[in-house]
Amino acid sequence: MRSRKIGLLLLILIMIVVTCSGAQLMAATKVCKLAEVHPPDYPTAKGDSKFAELVEKYTNGRYKIQCFFNSQLGSENDVVEQAKLGVIEFTRVSIAPVVTVYPEIGVFTMPFIFTSQEHQWKVLNGPIGQHFLDQCVKANLIGLGYFEAGARHFYANKPLDNLASLKGLKIRVQPSPVPVTMVKLLGAIPTPIAYGEVYSALQTGVVDGAENNYPSWVTQNHCEVAKYLIQDAHLRQPEIMLASKKFWDTLSKADQAAIRRAMKEATEYQIKEWNNHEFEALEQAKARGCIVKPANIAEFQAAMAPIYDMPEYKIYKEWIEKIKATK
Repeated sequence: MRSRKIGLLLLILIMIVVTCSGAQLMAATKVCKLAEVHPPDYPTAKGDSKFAELVEKYTNGRYKIQCFFNSQLGSENDVVEQAKLGVIEFTRVSIAPVVTVYPEIGVFTMPFIFTSQEHQWKVLNGPIGQHFLDQCVKANLIGLGYFEAGARHFYANKPLDNLASLKGLKIRVQPSPVPVTMVKLLGAIPTPIAYGEVYSALQTGVVDGAENNYPSWVTQNHCEVAKYLIQDAHLRQPEIMLASKKFWDTLSKADQAAIRRAMKEATEYQIKEWNNHEFEALEQAKARGCIVKPANIAEFQAAMAPIYDMPEYKIYKEWIEKIKATK
């Protein structure tokens, strides 16, 4: 009888130890939020998922990232503010919305600033790219790295044959100074609208067109309501992964290093995903009856060239020269 009681007590003690250990393990795992405006199968969103997977792996499960796709947490401008305030831990956004909190990074939104994908990544992987990641701290954000977003082109619900075709059209732009100025220089009417609202704006005639890369044109079904695209490649604007400084400061040096390692590997993965997906999207658009025409690039470059001499963009002068000097 006594041995039975001892056995029962031992069983209870074991259960208590296991339960406490499990509770400690759960308490040690921090679940973080990552905001993303694209759907899960978009190449940038795939990069997010790879980043989340690697963060969990390299922190030995101490940090787990939950990705919120399709603008579930708000527009890109919204989530930049949320990360800045520490409401969310991570966000992947285009460069344009970051300009509102860190103006200097707007140099990457200048038209024709990069001559090719190779040139772009030579800059981003070098001291220039690192400088802008480091300086995000001015906005209470930590710049972790960049993602590929391809070249951007104009598309509309009316035929686009040349530069003159854009004159007078209402064109959706990102809510950022350079895109607004750029579209004005082309003789069109810039209309700043959040990314998640573009389809309905095109459908209802609030805007006549927009500008973006092939995958965005197709995956968001913009090509259904704006089937004419002109391949002017006016911009190669990278994406950026940001962490909240408020959250970052709670991390150990080892976990910070683990997250940076995860971002580096996720970037390599995301670029491959992008390159595989970009022209597949273009072919899908053509198969759906979209009309794609090549642009006279020199014509577009000449029309946008005055932006480089405007007083409001003189803050970019030093960096423009350094970017152009990067071979």
